[in-house]
Amino acid sequence: MSDGQPVDILLVEDNANDVELTLRALRKHNLAEKVEVLRDGAEAIEYFFNPEAVAEWETRRPRVVLLDLKLPKVDGLEVLRRLKADERTRSLPVVLITSSRELPDVAAAYRLGANSYIVKPVDFEAFAQAVSKVGLYWVLLNETLP
Repeated sequence: MSDGQPVDILLVEDNANDVELTLRALRKHNLAEKVEVLRDGAEAIEYFFNPEAVAEWETRRPRVVLLDLKLPKVDGLEVLRRLKADERTRSLPVVLITSSRELPDVAAAYRLGANSYIVKPVDFEAFAQAVSKVGLYWVLLNETLP
């Protein structure tokens, strides 16, 4: 869980290789200083909705959530649904980063309020470049609510 420091990027990803590649790409552009990694959808729901999260919302609120679709315990669509249904978390930017190109997945993500849907490139360099661009945009360029 959070160490009390503000989080820029909350990465919800169960694949250890994708976590490492994502962190490496973010480090390359000095965006990895304030990244928190959660390994499944249940951890994500706990992060946002346990009593500690509610009490410490100002320091726990990430600038962006990078969310995998296919997660153990609770899938990414259910995490997204919960985030967008709650008044406190509704305005959080949520970017789905997933291997699924399935039209029903894309449609469901946007219907539930995803801010972006990105298919993970298979090639390492393309993956690193995509993550870097996502991080640069959502952390440095995008204006969020206070």
